[in-house]
Amino acid sequence: MSKTEHDPKSVRNVGNRDASVRDRRVRRTRKLLHSAFLELVVEKGYDKITIQEILDRADVGRSTFYVHFRDKEALLTASFDDMRDQLGEALAAIPLAEAVDVTLPATLLFEHAHRHQQVYRALCGRHGGDVVQRHLRHLIGDVLRKHLRPQFASAAPAVPADVAAEFHTSATLGLLAWWIDHDFCNGPQWLTATYRTLAVP
Repeated sequence: MSKTEHDPKSVRNVGNRDASVRDRRVRRTRKLLHSAFLELVVEKGYDKITIQEILDRADVGRSTFYVHFRDKEALLTASFDDMRDQLGEALAAIPLAEAVDVTLPATLLFEHAHRHQQVYRALCGRHGGDVVQRHLRHLIGDVLRKHLRPQFASAAPAVPADVAAEFHTSATLGLLAWWIDHDFCNGPQWLTATYRTLAVP
């Protein structure tokens, strides 16, 4: 028998190497699909892209695509996974006794957009389509409602938490769209300060 067959550590090492190779393949495939997707969004707009066009551009098989993504919209929403995770972590770190900063989601979104300008130009500009706006509205609105409800319930405000969340979500996305159309002028800190001036009494 070989040394590998006798040595459990060697077997584990082989397994770890195999897993590492699989992980690299997964990352490479997902990167190819995302790159092809974003190129096509810029060229044609989200609504006009077919999965077959994405597969042809990425040189990836249909069965491989469905291993990674349920459909075209799942590929779209994956573009915002890191922003959603960052937003959730930032809000979860706020002590329950403290008031939630309603501008925090906007701050994180603007910073994320500035770091990933190509993505946001493709997905949130005029080529993006309604599905992108719906996804971001759902993402930001859900996070705000979740964190505002306890605060608003204890304070008994004149405006319900759901209404406040909708207001801040709409204001955030409206400013984001304007900012993209104006080539991310003045940077995210300026936009956040502008939003705070407009939205917070």
